[in-house]
Formats: sequence, structure tokens, C-alpha cells
Amino acid sequence: MTDEGKSGLIDRTLKNLRNAWQGIAGSEYDESAASMHPDLPESDAARLLAQMHACLETRGGEVSARARAAALGRAYLALNDVGKTRFLQVLAENFGVDHDAVDKSIEALQQTTDSVSRSIAEQNLRKTLEAPRLKLLTQFNALPEGVKFLVDMRADLLGPARGDKTLKGLEHDLKGLLTTWFDVDFLELRRISWDGSSASILEKLIAYEAVHAIESWDDLKNRLDSDRRCFAYFHPRMPDEPLIFVEVALVDGISSNVQALLDESAPVVDPAMADTAIFYSISNAQKGLAGISFGNFLIKRVVNSLSGEFEDLKTFATLSPLPGFKSWLDKRLAVGDKDLLSANDRKALKALGGKTSGAKGKLKALLEDATCLDNPEVSEVLQGVLSRLAAQYLTQEKRREGDLRALDPVAHFHLSNGARIQRLNWKGDTSTKGFGQSVGLMVNYLYKLRHLESNHEAYTSSGKVAISSALRSLL
Repeated sequence: MTDEGKSGLIDRTLKNLRNAWQGIAGSEYDESAASMHPDLPESDAARLLAQMHACLETRGGEVSARARAAALGRAYLALNDVGKTRFLQVLAENFGVDHDAVDKSIEALQQTTDSVSRSIAEQNLRKTLEAPRLKLLTQFNALPEGVKFLVDMRADLLGPARGDKTLKGLEHDLKGLLTTWFDVDFLELRRISWDGSSASILEKLIAYEAVHAIESWDDLKNRLDSDRRCFAYFHPRMPDEPLIFVEVALVDGISSNVQALLDESAPVVDPAMADTAIFYSISNAQKGLAGISFGNFLIKRVVNSLSGEFEDLKTFATLSPLPGFKSWLDKRLAVGDKDLLSANDRKALKALGGKTSGAKGKLKALLEDATCLDNPEVSEVLQGVLSRLAAQYLTQEKRREGDLRALDPVAHFHLSNGARIQRLNWKGDTSTKGFGQSVGLMVNYLYKLRHLESNHEAYTSSGKVAISSALRSLL
């Protein structure tokens, strides 16, 4: 889907939400009083603050509270990016924890002399530690699409919160709410199919695909053919919004090239005859749920579902990108890392000839030219050099000193799920994006059910990475 198409989908969603909430707001929504400039200038901030205080008042019943929340939500939806950030700053700065009240509650707790008064003091302390903005945010939960509204609000927060401690506190509060609401036990696993899913969900699948862009409706139909499967998690309060989805190809043997896997002209395989399930794309559909993990549960549930459907499936593996590999390699070359290349690497690169004499300089030049892969001699040399470096990158490079987590985010995801790094695939992704991310390399992670738990424990407790003998030979 084009950027214009995605923008149109978002605009339609927002328009529908604003219209739905207008009816709920009723008399609480005075168009002339509530309307604000899109960038929320200082002159509008006092009016906004009054609206927020009104939402926290207890006057009226549940209907009145919903109406005030809907009116405030409509005001937020009418703002541009600058205005939304200012809205969130007003919320964060004026409705945080009252530190003086916390100090007094602690003092009162310390002065208690019996169990009854201590219990009361502890309850009071818990109450003062809860920021009023949490109560305000929770009110949106009662509105139609209110949970989706809060997910999108956190997405709006993530960027600005990086450099603002006050906004970071608000983001942390919102993440805590969403983590509770999106516990994996509340989620529904659903298969998405060409004939059985709504056009709206199929359109969102195209928009949310983050690994291998879906180029057309025909491309999507191919990915949902009889030898393919797509599964997604849904939340009861967001029934038409996939949270995370995985695309699977049912094939013979472990796939090594994503272009071949997605070839629309390739013959359809009888899924009952397939022996391997290849997970080739896992996409988080909701930016606002970043850091709230349920992807590991998704893969395990899909494995169980496929095993029950096809008894001949024996192998479960991924065909995954190495999204940070080329960036890591470029940085190592830029600083002149003398230990980056082995003696054999240097010898092979120098033998290619050309204007650049140094091995690192030659490699750097080749990495700037995607057409280098079309030269058989150059491609053969790069395969040997880059496969060894990619094996090092996946198995040894960590996010920071003392951190057990793999530097590559996709590697960390699968290793923490208990997968094993099985094989590197040269020219596994020959697209422009594939070359820009990993010089065309892709990797298979193998999900061997009886080893998942032990691999997971070894990785999370000591950073040990499970690898095949083929990977070990590269190292």
C-alpha cells in the first residue's frame, strides 16, 4: 500500500471515531467552546486544562463522565502532531503524582503504632502514589474504540517522551495500563484468510506489513493461498484491529530466498504434502504496543495450530532478515576496526583487483554498490567474508557491554523464544531493502519444540546462543 493509501486509511478511521464520539459527548461538547487551534497555542491551554479537570470531577453519573471523556477525546483527535504533544504535556505536567501528599502519607505511615492504623496509612499511601492522570486515561476505556484511542495516544507519545522526563512518566503510566489490558490470556488468535476475513482487515494487513511490503491485492491473495497461512492476535475491545500477525508458507524443506517464496507465478503446493512451515514475516501492527510482548506466544500457538492441522509438518523455521547487520558493518569499517577482517578475508578481497588497494577500503566500496552481487567473482568472495561476519554479528554482538541480549532485534526476538540459528542464506533477499539492511543475507531460525525451553533458559540467563554446526564452522 502506498503512503497515500495508508494516510487515507488513518484519516477514515479518525473521522469515524470523531463522529462516533460526537454523539456520546452530546451537550458536553460545545463546538465553539471546545474547538482549539490544531497546534494548541498557549491561549488554548487554559481551556484544555479546564476540560481535563472536568473529566476528573465526580459530578453526574456514568453517562456524564463518558460524555466529558468523549468531548476531551474529540479535542485531541482534532489536533496536529504539535498540538497533540502540547496536549500530552498539559496532561503530564498537571496531573502527576502529588509529591507533597506522598511525603505526608509516608510520614503518617511511619508514625502508626498498631496494625489497624498501619493498614489505613498504607491504603492512603497507595492512593497518593497513583497519578490522577491514570483515572483520566482509564475513562477513555469506556468509550467505543477507546482502547484503540489509548494505543494510538501512546504511539504519539513515544517520540516526544525520549527527550522529556515528564512525558516519559506519562508514557510509563500508559504502558502500565496497556500491559494489564493486553495480557496474552485476553487475546484471541484468529486465522486471516482471503475469503473468510473482512475487506477492512485485509486492507489493514497490507498497511501494517512491516517486513516484506505487500505490493498489491494480487500479492496479498497469493500470501493467503491454500499453501499459506496468516494468523493474528486480536483484543476483544479492538476486534477489527490486528495487534501482531505472522505469515507462514507451507513448503518442502527450509526456504533460502524470500523472492522465490513470494513469487506469485510459482505453483501452489499441496499443503497436506508439505513438511516445513516457514515463518517469513512477523509484524507488530500497533506502534502504541511497542515493548508489550506477546509475539513469542503467537509463534508457539501457531506451531500448535499447524501441527494439529497438518500431521506431516516436521520442521518449523523462519526466513528472517538481519535488519542491523549492514549498519553494524558500516560502523566497524568507519572506525577502522583492525580485527574485523581475517587474514583469509583480506587475501580474498585484495585478489579482486580494482582501484582500491586496501581490503577494508575495497569492502567498503563494494557495500555501497548493490550491483556488485551480479558479478560472480565478487559475489563468491563477498559470500565467504560476509557470512563469517554475519555469524559473528548474530552470535557475539550485544546491545551494550554486560548486556546479554543480541544486538540484532530480530535475533533477540527468536533467541528469547528458544529458537536456534540454523543457517545463513547468501542472496536470500535481493531487493533494495534487503541489500540496504544486510547485503542480501537472510537467516533461518529453527524452532525445535523439544529444545525451546532449554534454549530460552540458556539465552536469557547467560546470553548463550543456540547455533547449528554450520554456523559454528563459520565462526
